[in-house]
Amino acid sequence: MNRLVLIGLVPLALAGPALAQTMDHSTMPGMTMPAAPAKPAAKPAMTPTKPAPGPADPHAGHDMPADAPMDHSAMPGMDMNTAAQASTTIGDLEVPTAPPPTPPSDHAADRVFSPAVMAAARGQLRREHGGASNSMVMANIAEWSPRSGKDSYRWEGEAWFGDDIHRLVLKSEGEGVSGDGVDHAELQALYSRAIGPYFNLQAGVRRDFEPRPSRTYATVGFEGLAPYWFEVSGAAFLSNKGDLSGRLEGSYDQRLTQRLILQPRAEFNLAASNDMATGVGSGLSDAELGLRLRYEIRREFAPYVGVTYDRKFGGTADHARAAGQGVEDTRLVLGLRAWF
Repeated sequence: MNRLVLIGLVPLALAGPALAQTMDHSTMPGMTMPAAPAKPAAKPAMTPTKPAPGPADPHAGHDMPADAPMDHSAMPGMDMNTAAQASTTIGDLEVPTAPPPTPPSDHAADRVFSPAVMAAARGQLRREHGGASNSMVMANIAEWSPRSGKDSYRWEGEAWFGDDIHRLVLKSEGEGVSGDGVDHAELQALYSRAIGPYFNLQAGVRRDFEPRPSRTYATVGFEGLAPYWFEVSGAAFLSNKGDLSGRLEGSYDQRLTQRLILQPRAEFNLAASNDMATGVGSGLSDAELGLRLRYEIRREFAPYVGVTYDRKFGGTADHARAAGQGVEDTRLVLGLRAWF
């Protein structure tokens, strides 16, 4: 029995390697395989041909490289302002040299809303962004000086109303002795016009009420903020008697802290001629130097303490001596600087 089984397995063992080979279906009847498609040949390089120029071709007769930038200014409807294209090169930066284009004069909102209403709205906008009217009243000096004999007092301040360009300015200053009345008092009414970001030109009238006889002056002057934060002012005065005089003032706020400020201040008065009636001599008539230390409880309210030195010169000193007055004076002062 075992021999018969072994004899039956011999054909199967001989047929195994043949079955393991890959079957070639192309040799089977009816199984002819199609031929592999041929690889397409490379296309020849296309040589661009320039079309014949026609009447609708704006670039007819012009050979342009393919990578050349297109000049849009030559296209219909694309006229560019050649003046606006002018420029110069500074280093690696191209800076335009042509003037800026003219701003449009029409307003898009006028097409929807009433032009009169929009014009009023634009005026209101300008007033609220720099064109608004404001006012200020400042007592720059309001001080009292204790003395063994009679106490003295002094004031200097101004008030103005207007905008950033045009203002009406009132200035006043004076001094006196307690019990003896006012020795000097003046009032100025001026028109102030801004001539730059930091300076104003002023013109108007000055009236001296004391000393007697009183005088009226035509006034031209300036005031402003000089470099390094020096506040300066100056004026020329021509009296109704033909006397010419002038005044220069300057001060500087040195902040020791955010609230403690030391202010040196100087004032010089000059005259071109003698005025015997008022006791003013020609040349440098008088000068005042002061040093005040104030404490700003608020920016608008600052008491101070200081020392001042006054001196008369030339003919003014001679007039003072003849009248039995001193020509120089040093004072300890207590005062208040306030504004609103």
